[in-house]
Amino acid sequence: MGEAGDWLKEERRKTLGDWVSVCLSCGLAQRYFEEWEADLPAACPQCSGEMRWRCPSCGARFTSAFTVECEACGGELRPRELFGTPIRKGARPGSRRSGSP
Repeated sequence: MGEAGDWLKEERRKTLGDWVSVCLSCGLAQRYFEEWEADLPAACPQCSGEMRWRCPSCGARFTSAFTVECEACGGELRPRELFGTPIRKGARPGSRRSGSP
């Protein structure tokens, strides 16, 4: 992502929250600021599913609603599929994520 994309991402976080909480059942996502973590609901307000905002293995927070692996320890944050569809698709051939320049 270029400088413009990085700037937009930082502005969004300053406005909506640095961290994210997601529902493991329906995928509802909610951004939050650190000082409001104690107010996060344990159950999803939409479907009553489990909400997760920290890695169950190491306790690290996550910044994206689409994160499936913990950036700190590599542990699973949530299932890789929601409603039978992959949350993160594999890297396309020739993309930077696939190892090409």
